Amino acid sequence: MINQILLFSGAFLTGAWGLAHLFPTRSVVRGFGGISRDNQRIIAMEWIVEGVCLIFIGLLVAAVTLADRGSSAARAVYWISIAELNVLSVVSLFTGFKVKFVPFKLCPVIFTGSSVLILLGNLL
Repeated sequence: MINQILLFSGAFLTGAWGLAHLFPTRSVVRGFGGISRDNQRIIAMEWIVEGVCLIFIGLLVAAVTLADRGSSAARAVYWISIAELNVLSVVSLFTGFKVKFVPFKLCPVIFTGSSVLILLGNLL
């Protein structure tokens, strides 16, 4: 039971942070000031892609947990999700963590926290 709580918590945290990426996209793009329309689209695309990726990881972890958390497919999803979240965490440490805007500093903490929850849920 505790493993399911951990897995769903990790899935929820990941998906919620992905959703949180989608709402401020327009204001983030505006924050870059007078950049070209192409650069505005690239920044918007990257924010949306990261948000959708995180939502997908959260939904996928929740779906395999609901379906059959003990299956080899579920375990593969957990390990791949853990790896992806840790890659995103490292990237965020070297990029967004150095920005003065506090939510960027939260990314590596949230990514690592989510991966730890999924890891613990997978191993227990």
